[in-house]
Amino acid sequence: MEKAFLKMVDEHQRIIYQVCRMYRDTREDQEDLFQEIVFQLWKSFPSFRNESKISTWMYRIALSTSIATFRKKSLPLDFHENIPEAFHPREVEDIPENEARMYEALRSLDTAERAIISLYLEDYSYREIAEITGFSENNVGVKINRIKTKLKSILN
Repeated sequence: MEKAFLKMVDEHQRIIYQVCRMYRDTREDQEDLFQEIVFQLWKSFPSFRNESKISTWMYRIALSTSIATFRKKSLPLDFHENIPEAFHPREVEDIPENEARMYEALRSLDTAERAIISLYLEDYSYREIAEITGFSENNVGVKINRIKTKLKSILN
């Protein structure tokens, strides 16, 4: 089980990093959130039943962890269970200025908007976004159009 978990996280780290950048401003906060997400994934891994894609399941946990910890004043990293020691996340990379500006604009959105647009930017279908976020498929389409308009306004 541990090897499968480590392989999964290694293959899909980009999902976690994207969510961390979307919900946290500083590198330190992003790294803390990354650890918290990996911890929550580890706790939930035994109950993953392959009823959805691994990436969908990871997004769901990453987004709910980000939103839950966003509402708290600090990120308590009280690990009662050990995450497998063999996991070493890749170094958080510096991102180009235009990408940093985009993440700044994305962080100005509310939490639901961030979740929807991050999934849209990862080429998830409206149906998949609806499944992850709990919104109706039609509502996802409406929200994406509104978010695009809002982002254009922020970036101009």
